[in-house]
Amino acid sequence: MTPKIAAKSPIALELAAGDHWWCSCGQSANQPFCDGSHKGTGFAPQKFTLTEAKKVWLCQCKHSGNKPFCDGAHAKLPSED
Repeated sequence: MTPKIAAKSPIALELAAGDHWWCSCGQSANQPFCDGSHKGTGFAPQKFTLTEAKKVWLCQCKHSGNKPFCDGAHAKLPSED
């Protein structure tokens, strides 16, 4: 099963220190964070922890090799033409 592509670009966010839950299925209405929409899909949210507040670039295409962070994988996805 492949995840739903929420967007073909990362999202830059200033996040507080602490635990965050990244949506891996692409179905959350609260992208890029989990809202529980994955239930029954076989996907699970991915927890990541920041030790300090900072700006991060989170993957929204759900194909990054460095999840939850963007690694540019969205640039290699096929176009929807």
